Amino acid sequence: MHTTHPLDANDPLAAKRAAFSLPDDVIYLDGNSLGVLPAHVPARMQEVVANEWGQSLIRGWNEHNWIDLPQRVGNRIARLVGAAPGTVVACDSTTINVFKVVSAALNLRPDRKVILSDSGNFPTDLYVAGGLAELLDQGHELRVVAPEDVEAAVTDELAVLMLTQVDYKTGRRHDMKALTEKAHAAGALVMWDLAHSAGAFPVDLAGANADFAVGCGYKYLNGGPGAPAFLYVAPEHKNHVRPPMTGWMGHEAPFAFDLDYKPASGVDRMRVGTPPVLSLSALDAALDVFDDVDMGDIRKKSVSLCELFIKEVEARCPDLKLVSPRNEAVRGSQVSFRFKEGYALMQALIANGVIGDFRAPDTVRFGFTPLYISHADVMGAVEKLETILADRLWDRDEFKKRQKVT
Repeated sequence: MHTTHPLDANDPLAAKRAAFSLPDDVIYLDGNSLGVLPAHVPARMQEVVANEWGQSLIRGWNEHNWIDLPQRVGNRIARLVGAAPGTVVACDSTTINVFKVVSAALNLRPDRKVILSDSGNFPTDLYVAGGLAELLDQGHELRVVAPEDVEAAVTDELAVLMLTQVDYKTGRRHDMKALTEKAHAAGALVMWDLAHSAGAFPVDLAGANADFAVGCGYKYLNGGPGAPAFLYVAPEHKNHVRPPMTGWMGHEAPFAFDLDYKPASGVDRMRVGTPPVLSLSALDAALDVFDDVDMGDIRKKSVSLCELFIKEVEARCPDLKLVSPRNEAVRGSQVSFRFKEGYALMQALIANGVIGDFRAPDTVRFGFTPLYISHADVMGAVEKLETILADRLWDRDEFKKRQKVT
């Protein structure tokens, strides 16, 4: 396995690797699914559990300002996605936030019935939109087209364009600004899912004039398994958008216990229930690693890592077929290849210390997180991959037995 590589010599992010708890014998190429544990998070969690919860008890809501964690964490994420302070709140799961945001957007376009998405979108977004159309029972339609056909499918029937910026399976990246402009010209609103964008490369929600966005905290943001998600509402919408789920934390005065709902001002009206203090605290601490990082440096290194991986895999592993875009400008921070026995191949890789993941039916997926992945890691992963393919090490029963999580 390579321990050094020339491209790592002048890496401005090299020192960041020490900020993460990485097993010595693992090359981790799955940060696009679950980020690595930042090294200081366990101590922060010990403080929150033992002292804040353990000693302050219910006083912690005021003494440690737990109640404002959704806004504080939201503002930290806002900086990473090109949003103004006060437009992002950390809360709930991505799925729940998709429901809230698409519902609210439809309420702003009551005379239109079409939700447009693409077949590369993450299934949960499509499930939510389809279920919402059925729930409303007012003639709404979820229209799904191929990713390359989205622009042509934007018509004046459209209420909401709902897209994930980076395809979870292939890494193909939509042009956020161009598609948002196209939708707005047709009178529609736009929601972007940033699950594979936030923390991976520079995002400019304000510059693209996006209406809404959602995203998760456990991928490139390293917030831990099942970390809280976030949502964004553009300034022009945040004080009059009507949330579909009117929970007490979205009320203008939750502790007045008014029996009549009155929405809070701004993005807070999109909150629903009690903040999950432990998981929000973990995400809050995890975001520290971004405080002194230029997202442009992250993108530059990401492209370099992905380009090296593609070049070496295609040279050494001809049985794998690239399914990610070859053009870096339309690719996120992951690379995917197709292989007939992709599941078994990935299990063999994992058993040999290279962790990526598999997406049905035949795609092996590798995420490149520049804060803790080096070019030497790329070379080490490719060498393992080459050996496993050349020696057919994947062709074992133990690697073909499907587990619940792939």
